Amino acid sequence: MKKFSHLDVEGRAKMVDVGHKPAQLRIAIAEGSVRCLPATIAALRAKSLPKGDVFTVAKVAAILAAKRVDELIPLCHSLPLDAVEVNFFLKKNFVRITAEARTTAKTGVEMEALTAVSVAALTIYDMCKAVDKTMVIEGVRLVSKIKK
Repeated sequence: MKKFSHLDVEGRAKMVDVGHKPAQLRIAIAEGSVRCLPATIAALRAKSLPKGDVFTVAKVAAILAAKRVDELIPLCHSLPLDAVEVNFFLKKNFVRITAEARTTAKTGVEMEALTAVSVAALTIYDMCKAVDKTMVIEGVRLVSKIKK
């Protein structure tokens, strides 16, 4: 059986020591979606929802969340993020969300990209829930990770 680096000799959780690793450019891309009614998509497109500019708020929330992953997930390292890019794509009955996180560090940024997508989706849900009770957040996943 493979030894897990997040467990100590007694099987308890621990933070992995990455001190010996070189700092490298690391990029992670995640995606997810919020399924909703076509009328909600039309309101998003027209920027006519009662809570305001959904995508600007969701983008800011996603970036802030990515910057605080180490406070949300106990064993994650604090990372100096070089950039977090968040994009929204309106489809017939869902919003596709992508997030790319970049850092030059000793460990990857997968959790930052995944958290950015998750919080963007939660923000969209929160800002649209008054007009659409059918929304579903789905498909949050890591698309790719690159180490250079």
